Amino acid sequence: LHKTYQADLTQPIDLSIPLRPGKENVNAFYISPAVFEPFRAGSFVGDVRQGGSCNVFDIKFNPHGNGTHTETVGHISPDAYPIRKHLTTFFFVAKIITIKPVRVESDHVIMPEQILNAIGEEWPEALIIRTLPNTDSKLNLQYSGSNPVYLDPASTELMAKHNVSHLLVDFPSVDREEDGGKLLAHKAFWTYPHAIRASCTITEMIYVKDEIADGWYLLNLQTASFENDASPSKP
Repeated sequence: LHKTYQADLTQPIDLSIPLRPGKENVNAFYISPAVFEPFRAGSFVGDVRQGGSCNVFDIKFNPHGNGTHTETVGHISPDAYPIRKHLTTFFFVAKIITIKPVRVESDHVIMPEQILNAIGEEWPEALIIRTLPNTDSKLNLQYSGSNPVYLDPASTELMAKHNVSHLLVDFPSVDREEDGGKLLAHKAFWTYPHAIRASCTITEMIYVKDEIADGWYLLNLQTASFENDASPSKP
């Protein structure tokens, strides 16, 4: 079945959270805030404000905890699956859905029946999940120790069954913050370890503003060419 879509490339919608230094930036998993420091060598300082001839900053960060990032199955595998080698196409037909997680004991969880109800009959190649409540506090939340929203593993198993190749969520991890290292939702999405979907990705800590309607979009998933399982990204 072939379909024709039309997209206005002059009207992009940025779903990424800027990577900024310091504790005002979004952060998770007890990872230290990103650090931006001017490079120094002899009398040279890489900061024009400090008298340098140009700006040359060293940046230290962890993609998994310091903002919007895209990861491969290399996140949970002893084998290397570098993002630059396994994400090789960058445009996908995507669908945004909005879900209010359900309360399960002390947790807030997205269940498979919620995914089914929000999707309808036609599944996308890339699925973008916005959770409720949705406020701009998601731009600088300190998630560590807060037991954020996560996906029931049956939800990501359902996505894999329906060939969702790229999953984007507005919380730190598809799995529970502390789950004893099981990472069952990650494993279900990538059908790990027996039939690994190596070209599929998970993007975490996006932000989808309220004014962006649910529905179909053209997703451009931008990453850096890191020789690593994850990269900061700009969907």
